[in-house]
Amino acid sequence: MVSLERVANNAAMKLGLLGIDGQMAGVVAAAVARGDEVVLACDVPAGGSATVPLSARVAPWESLMDARGSDAVLVGGEGWGEMRAEAVRKLVQAGRTLVLSQPLELSMLWAYELDMIRKDSGARLIPFLPDRLHPFTARLRREIEAGLGGGPLGTVETIDMTRRLADRSRQNVLHHLARDADLVRVLVGDPRRLSTLGGGGTDAVWATLAVGLTGPTAVPVRWQVARGDPAGLVITVVGSGGTSTVTIPDGQTSEWTLTTPTARETLPFDRGTAILSVLDAKAAVDSGVGPAAWDDAARAIELAETVPRSVAKGRAIDLHQEEFSELGTFKGTMASLGCGLVLAGLFVLLLATLVGGIAREAGWGLGERIAGVWPVAVLIVLGLFLALQLLPLLIAPATRGRDEGPFRI
Repeated sequence: MVSLERVANNAAMKLGLLGIDGQMAGVVAAAVARGDEVVLACDVPAGGSATVPLSARVAPWESLMDARGSDAVLVGGEGWGEMRAEAVRKLVQAGRTLVLSQPLELSMLWAYELDMIRKDSGARLIPFLPDRLHPFTARLRREIEAGLGGGPLGTVETIDMTRRLADRSRQNVLHHLARDADLVRVLVGDPRRLSTLGGGGTDAVWATLAVGLTGPTAVPVRWQVARGDPAGLVITVVGSGGTSTVTIPDGQTSEWTLTTPTARETLPFDRGTAILSVLDAKAAVDSGVGPAAWDDAARAIELAETVPRSVAKGRAIDLHQEEFSELGTFKGTMASLGCGLVLAGLFVLLLATLVGGIAREAGWGLGERIAGVWPVAVLIVLGLFLALQLLPLLIAPATRGRDEGPFRI
């Protein structure tokens, strides 16, 4: 964990790198600018797109396991592979503080695995989701909440999110959606239903992909890919009495623009500095919207991972809001195991009846006796299965809620 004494005294932090990319390069630049030091650089690809500070010592990733060597570890996605994924697991098991690019891997299973390890080890995971911390995000959320009851915009009818991209390949589109989905959750809550629309063949669909999301507020959200330069995101809240638009350029440092029926405002934003404020536990005071926890990042990854299935099936998909915990895993496993035992019991019944009949006809006494014990065997197995259902009552329930801090969406 980051030293609370160091943060309280505004002392310089020592940071380690596990890979690097554009997101982590922005955090590094902001950290160096304020006087922090990058002391270790591990698994950084040669000739990558981001520059590693000269002060960083190149070392094996195992050097990052020692909390005395660095206060936090920045994890980048460039050159991502199984070796770095395993290193991240080990660092989370060691209880380190990690700042992770979003998304490192478009796999809900991987994100869920890290969440399980985090809950056991007490590690602090900070996903790179800074856009929710901009004051305009909080302003837009308040306007939406007011519009649900008839605010300055009137009744909120739709929310349009247009993501302009130069590279509209499948991977790039889904990676941006895994970040923008967090803004959807901040503005309207967890989506309950996802649908997709796109024209052309399998590859062409991503260049014009449109994703429809509906949440607890019943206000429809449409996320649309469009060709554009410069790249960025435009969020438009459409009400019966007017519209509010936030223009969000890409880049580590950008100038956001908020346009309402009565005014137009601009406000600069440094994403690297915003993430450092989360690392320092100061973001709640500055933004009005709490910083993202790891389960926020996992939900966003889940939404992005669901899109290819919706595209392939050509229909909407209902999203189940499950809690990611050992108890949830246990219940799912028991449900699957119960179905398997029922099918196995039917198979044993048929097999025992067949063997018993053949044994009687052939005068095979041993076979008849073996076939006759199947009710006892099935009863014992089912009894053990029912006894397993008592395990959650015998084990103290895991602490609920987030341990990253008191913040909520």
